[in-house]
Amino acid sequence: MHVEFDEPTPPKGEGQGRGNSGVFLHGLYEIQVLDSYENKTYADGQASAVYGQYPPLVNASRPPGQWQMYDIVFHGPRFDKEGKLTRPARVTVLHNGALVQDNVELSGPTANGARPPYAPQPEKLPLALQDHNNPIRFRNIWIRELN
Repeated sequence: MHVEFDEPTPPKGEGQGRGNSGVFLHGLYEIQVLDSYENKTYADGQASAVYGQYPPLVNASRPPGQWQMYDIVFHGPRFDKEGKLTRPARVTVLHNGALVQDNVELSGPTANGARPPYAPQPEKLPLALQDHNNPIRFRNIWIRELN
C-alpha cells in the first residue's frame, strides 16, 4: 500500500493532539499518522508506529506542510476452519523512504492502552483512515494485492 498525507501548517497542539490520524489495515491494525516533527509523545504513538505495539525504528517525519508518505507491506492474520490463529499479522513500513517497521509480528488488533487478542476474521477487510478531528489531508492512495 502507498499513502501520502499532509499535516496541518502551521502546527496546532502538541503530543497526540497535533495532526493525529491513522491508517487502519483491515480496519483493525493502525499505523499511526501524527505530526512527529519536533513534537514529543509516547514512543508507540509516534508517526509510523504500529499504534500501541511498536515504536518506529527512526523518526522520519518531515516538517508540517510537506507531503509525507508511507509504503506499507501488510500480511493479514490467518485462521483455520475452527477459528484458531494459524499466522499472526505482520507489517513492514517505510516512512518517507526510511525503514521504520521491519516485518514486525502484531500481537493482535491495535488499541490505546490495551492488547486485544486476535479474533477470527475474513482474509480481506477494508482500509480505513482515522478521523481525530485534525485537518489531515490524504492523497495518492493505492493498494496492490500480494499473492
